[in-house]
Amino acid sequence: MKVEKLVEIIEADFYAGVPDSQLKPLCNYLMDKYGIDPKHHIIAANEGNCTALAAGYHLATGKVPVVYMQNSGEGNIINPVASLLNDKVYAIPVVFVVGWRGEPGIHDEPQHIYQGEVTVKLLEDMDIKTFVIGKDTTDDEVIAVMKDFRSVLAKGKDVAFVIRKGALTDAPKVEYKNDNSMVREEIIRHIVAVSGDDPIISTTGKASRELFETRVANGQSHKYDFLTVGSMGHSSSIALGVAVNKPDTKIWCIDGDGAVLMHMGSMAVIGANKPTNLVHVVINNGAHETVGGMPTVAGSIDLVAIAKACGYPYAICVDNFDDLNKELAEAKKRNELSLIEVKCSICAREDLGRPTTTAIDNKEGFMKYLKTL
Repeated sequence: MKVEKLVEIIEADFYAGVPDSQLKPLCNYLMDKYGIDPKHHIIAANEGNCTALAAGYHLATGKVPVVYMQNSGEGNIINPVASLLNDKVYAIPVVFVVGWRGEPGIHDEPQHIYQGEVTVKLLEDMDIKTFVIGKDTTDDEVIAVMKDFRSVLAKGKDVAFVIRKGALTDAPKVEYKNDNSMVREEIIRHIVAVSGDDPIISTTGKASRELFETRVANGQSHKYDFLTVGSMGHSSSIALGVAVNKPDTKIWCIDGDGAVLMHMGSMAVIGANKPTNLVHVVINNGAHETVGGMPTVAGSIDLVAIAKACGYPYAICVDNFDDLNKELAEAKKRNELSLIEVKCSICAREDLGRPTTTAIDNKEGFMKYLKTL
């Protein structure tokens, strides 16, 4: 169905969300109509953050908000749905719009398979009444469902539209760009050149895909890398867990701005523990590029100051390859926790591939290599 029609049927004037490729038509529609406007549309740090924002909107206005997200974010909403929204607590009505990655019978990446299997069940277990929208769903069907949903919402309960692949159409075209010149794949090649045989933990999305293809292009083994293809926002915590248990080995974390924002508390934990062998590289393009390019707030915050406030002894921001090479080389030698923020363009190859090894193969090869260190 046309995305504008879905928005019209829902009849909400506030949306909070974390972008999803399955929901790109909705994301582009909201960016085209509202941009980032705290009265109508906020792209939040994580899905629980969205849910709390929606609750605040309802408390202030009495109206029903919408939270949009990929189904991978259902884990992040469980606590606020169960202990804040639920009708046994505050009875706050919310419409969830959930992109269904990993739907059974539809080919998808390994990190989406199990999440796809339990997507609808998780929503129903949280007492969220659910309706699935596919390519063949008619406007009249959604109108009828929304009429039923309104009676549910009136009781302080929550509802969800689960969106199948390709179900939403006719999105406006929105161009996402910034003024940075460095390209992420080239940044990753520079990190690989300096890190040598050191282990690397990389974040979800295109960064891990580019790291994998860099190893292929170099004729190198993939044993050096743990590709965090799912679990957005947790790669730096994985890296911390590795670093404290391999104190004599330099450990590198390739992170993204959206991932850092999603679970920023991990920086405080890293800073408090100060592993002297960890280099935390945050590639910041101010965008959720992997799912379409919608903006994050990382383009307007000072990550270096945040890192230092969290206890990182050394933190620096670079925006050119000369400075990047210098900082990477010094971080390699430095016996101190370091953060390097790298300003990056919104850009990736159209023919960028995906890892050809399984997640289990990746884990086992990485663990086997760590045992030799």
